[in-house]
Amino acid sequence: MPEFICTLKKYRLMKELTQEQLAEKVGVRRETIMRLEAGKYNPSLKLAIDISKVVEIPIEQLFIFED
Repeated sequence: MPEFICTLKKYRLMKELTQEQLAEKVGVRRETIMRLEAGKYNPSLKLAIDISKVVEIPIEQLFIFED
């Protein structure tokens, strides 16, 4: 099974956004952002795109699947 790696926290902090602020911008709860950053949640394509737009980083840099 491929390993899911999420680099969101790094880019969120570079944008000086809290988990709460990012969650509000993409329409999810802060817990969702927490679980994403911990690599415990696989985002929907829509959520991945929305987050990518907010932090201005390509999806494939935010969410990585390694064999």
